Amino acid sequence: MSDNILKNYINGEWVASNATRTLDVTNPATAEGLAKTPFSTPAEVDAAARAAAAAFEAWKRTPAAERIQYLFKLKMLLEENFDDLARTITTENGKILDDARGEMRRAIENVEVACGIPTMMLGDFAEDIARGIDEYMIRQPVGVVASICPFNFPGMIPFWFMPYALACGNTVIIKPSERTPLTMQKVFQLLEKVGLPPGVVNLVNGSVDTVNAILDHPLIQAITFVGSTAVARHIYSRAALNGKRVQAQGGAKNPLIVLPDADLDMTTKIVLDSVYGNAGQRCLASANVVMVAGAGKTFTPAFAEGASSRVVGFGLDKGVQMGPVISQQSLQRIEGLIQKGVDEGARVVVEGRDALIPDYEKGFFLRPTVLDNVLPGTTVAQTEIFGPVMTVLNLNTVDDAIAFVNSGQYGNQASIFTSSGAAARKFRNEVQAGNVGINIGVAAPMAFFPFSGWKESFFGTLHGQGKHAVEFFTQTKVVVERWLQDWSRQF
Repeated sequence: MSDNILKNYINGEWVASNATRTLDVTNPATAEGLAKTPFSTPAEVDAAARAAAAAFEAWKRTPAAERIQYLFKLKMLLEENFDDLARTITTENGKILDDARGEMRRAIENVEVACGIPTMMLGDFAEDIARGIDEYMIRQPVGVVASICPFNFPGMIPFWFMPYALACGNTVIIKPSERTPLTMQKVFQLLEKVGLPPGVVNLVNGSVDTVNAILDHPLIQAITFVGSTAVARHIYSRAALNGKRVQAQGGAKNPLIVLPDADLDMTTKIVLDSVYGNAGQRCLASANVVMVAGAGKTFTPAFAEGASSRVVGFGLDKGVQMGPVISQQSLQRIEGLIQKGVDEGARVVVEGRDALIPDYEKGFFLRPTVLDNVLPGTTVAQTEIFGPVMTVLNLNTVDDAIAFVNSGQYGNQASIFTSSGAAARKFRNEVQAGNVGINIGVAAPMAFFPFSGWKESFFGTLHGQGKHAVEFFTQTKVVVERWLQDWSRQF
């Protein structure tokens, strides 16, 4: 394994951690060691928080139009280093290069939107709410904010939050996933070139103890998180108990409804990309594919054929359509859930277990899998597998499909494929999910819309991206003022 122990970035300097424990960062396609993530101590979190707090007052008073100049420079550097960042994502995460490039494009889009902060932060003004009295509302930054980021999008997710927080006048601490920390190392090398004042942006590597130190630190005012529902609930409750504002994105079990009138070729391509993109390791991946009114007779064989022919391998190799899962532990968990589905009566249409990829025998590979005849209420119908597994259910009506969707604990995304405007409208109106796709397999909002989530897919009120991010990273101040009306007394 690599002996390269990653550094933290605190108060404008790269500093070695005092951690006594580390985690090996591996290339999931080869099991090759890439680096070691230090489990930074609470004292190191404290150092970052104090640096950010010390930088806050001056950064807060920096005009918004001046703050965004740093973001314009950051966008330029991200563009110049675009391919290197994408290749780093593929190397440490396993997704194919095209997916990594798409991830970085979304990251840059958030920087672009945050550059509009001078307009997006505008307040409200009402003259003469009573005779001679005016009232107005302004937005001010909340202070030191921290983002706790997941392994599956090491380049994009930090940018759901960081550009908006900075543009609004906050100072920032980023805690990347301990499993995929290399992308943020490179991003912070670019941030160093941007020339932000010391302490405005900070990077602290670590794991559970590092996270809890962030949640408990009195100088940190707001927390963002993306990950599993169990951890999101912990983040939300512990941070809220400490008086912090929180947005915590949790897990998902995204349903995708297929009606018999859906276009076969388009639906097949989009559904396969939705289920198997990033090896199913994304919070908007479709999982439960619900065939309505016999649609499975046509679509299930088409999906099975497409899944069987999908090219699996190292994401940097030409022609590869799907990479490995993140770790050996994830691979074993996913294969165990597939077996659980079989034990509960599902039929294996396409078998993906025990995959051997030539030249990558040590990698954490699972081929695309299709389970048919999955019943509502079973483990695989309810559990977030977070892997390249399509679970197919067969229901009679659109009402049955909507009822199934709404019975689930999650509400991150739901999609429908149909040629019927009436069916699509009914679905859009009644389905309990924050992101809805109509003939769209991954309903990922553009950066100027919030990344919505309902039920146990989200804990909080304001989501990441767009206007929600501006509201989350600012607090409102209402001023009611009266001025002396007799001018003759002033001159």
